[in-house]
Amino acid sequence: MRRAVSALLVLLSLLAVAPAFAVMPDEVLADPALEARARAISAHLRCMVCQNQSIDDSNADLARDLRILVRERLTAGDSNEQVIDFVVSRYGEFVLLQPRFNARNALLWGAPVLLLLAGAAFAYSRLQERGRRAAEAPLSDEEKAALERILRDNKPAA
Repeated sequence: MRRAVSALLVLLSLLAVAPAFAVMPDEVLADPALEARARAISAHLRCMVCQNQSIDDSNADLARDLRILVRERLTAGDSNEQVIDFVVSRYGEFVLLQPRFNARNALLWGAPVLLLLAGAAFAYSRLQERGRRAAEAPLSDEEKAALERILRDNKPAA
């Protein structure tokens, strides 16, 4: 009995983490090649309702409409890029899970590198300044006496 309950719990936990694809059977295209292209495109388009899911994974009505739109465009003969461009023209760049690199978002893509370079330049300047201050500071009388004592004690025998 205990083993049966344990097995049932393991099975339920595995089902809980399994991916849930939201594509309905009535959406699936008859041509497997077109369906594969539709699934590849859908995996890269963001659900505007869920926002952290692709339209392939979302159960939202808008995601379903977008999946159908993608399949209609592919059936009409559009290339993958044409379908994506069409969806972006209607919904904006935000619909892409991985935004394209262009002039409008170049700062967004380059900001981490710029911040890293600025941080490195700041750290380098601080270290240089600290080194200059240490080199310029004269020895106090105590430090001079200690230095003379060390040099005298470690003087090589002649």
